[in-house]
Amino acid sequence: MFSGCYTALITPMTEKGVDYEGLERLVEYQIYSGVSGILAVGTTGESPTLVWEEHSKVIEKVHSIAKGRCMIIGGTGSNSTAETMLGTKHAVESGVEAVLLVDPYYNGPSSLEIRREYLEPIAEAFPKTKIIPYIIPGRTGTQLSAQDLAIAHKKYPNICAVKEATGDLENMKLIRKFCGKDFAIMSGDDDKTFSMMTDPDIKASGVISVVSNVAPKAVQEMTDYINKGDIANGEKLAKALQPLFETLVTVRTQEETSYGMVTCRARNPLAIKTFMNILGVPSGKVRQPLGKMTKKGIQVIIDAGKKVLKDNPEIFKPLGDFFGIDVEERLNNEKYTHGLYYTEY
Repeated sequence: MFSGCYTALITPMTEKGVDYEGLERLVEYQIYSGVSGILAVGTTGESPTLVWEEHSKVIEKVHSIAKGRCMIIGGTGSNSTAETMLGTKHAVESGVEAVLLVDPYYNGPSSLEIRREYLEPIAEAFPKTKIIPYIIPGRTGTQLSAQDLAIAHKKYPNICAVKEATGDLENMKLIRKFCGKDFAIMSGDDDKTFSMMTDPDIKASGVISVVSNVAPKAVQEMTDYINKGDIANGEKLAKALQPLFETLVTVRTQEETSYGMVTCRARNPLAIKTFMNILGVPSGKVRQPLGKMTKKGIQVIIDAGKKVLKDNPEIFKPLGDFFGIDVEERLNNEKYTHGLYYTEY
């Protein structure tokens, strides 16, 4: 069963393309921090904007670096079954044991179609590979139902886990009820992990995390405590991490324009990559059509980082030690934000 923290790794970039040297440092940092596994090129890794040659190369590279030291999950899902089939084939040939398949975005297939025209063909073609559907309707515009997931799991036992990011606890309870106690439910929302893992009708076993890009040791320890039944220490860490959970996935600000106020949302992975740039950790830009945060948005993530540093400095200590950076200095020096935000709306 999947359990613990699996980091949804960002894909670091240079002006020329993927930063493979930076990628190696990030993978080594995750292993140094003791994570259960790494998700290479999930949507946090900008799978929609990497060309498939890059996509497959990143998965291959991450697996070759981490081989035997933690589990690697390849993010091979897309809105094309044919592309997903080819991407999964390459990942499996590279030695990856598990793949994450996001619900097909934009096309809007029904749950029945997601199961029959997407998940089941992949599961049948790769019977020895663990298949993890990723349900996130807020980003895909469609949703695999608990019923169809259960049917697929019964027919293809290698569909053995789910990354659940609906935010709907009742849906999660249905998945547990229909799929049974040995099926792994993984949180796809950092801020809901504690609730999902401690709810007796859900019993999630861990998280595929965005925040663990910068705080992997703390997120791993939180899940370990909960899985061991030490709820008090798990909750303590969850509360310590909460400022990061609340800000490093989506940042909402009100921005003034010549036509009035508008809501601006900086969506994943923009906030986490911006935060990593401020800290001096390999990251680089996001790919268009994502771009930059606003200055207000930058302040939101800096304030969250400062709060964690003040109240629980041990959370950032592994990052500072590994990369040789002064986290406090970087969060308090405005020069590290230059070029990271739009100077006008």
